[in-house]
Amino acid sequence: MSSGKWRIEAPTPSTRPAWMAMRSALWPEMTEEDNLRETAKLGDEAFVRMALNTEGNPAGFAEATLRTDYVNGCETSPVAFLEGIYVEPWARGQGVAKELVAEVERWALARGCQEFASDALLENEASHRMHRGLGFVETERVVYFRKDLAS
Repeated sequence: MSSGKWRIEAPTPSTRPAWMAMRSALWPEMTEEDNLRETAKLGDEAFVRMALNTEGNPAGFAEATLRTDYVNGCETSPVAFLEGIYVEPWARGQGVAKELVAEVERWALARGCQEFASDALLENEASHRMHRGLGFVETERVVYFRKDLAS
């Protein structure tokens, strides 16, 4: 789909390297092997789109899935869940995230979703501002705990 300034499309063989690089920028703790493994698992059920400018330069990407388990702050199922969104620094503030999220919303509505959710780390204020700017409302804050049972 295209809105004039940004063309939104699934990754192609020629744009896949840029998608992988942007995933690495969004999740820098992820190894290259983890990145390859995760993208291979996304499959046909997931939403994966990239935004490209009029010259075909990749500007950002969004990934979403349908979650049927409990999603914090939601009441229905399935829930469209924004697993990741990234916009290249040169393209920020130009509507890339808005276009990508609008595409996720169309995809989710076509699959019967009534709610669209996402998350962000507590300290990621830039992500909080972006989410609010895209129409998301904060539902709760959570701190997760774990205990190693092997020791």
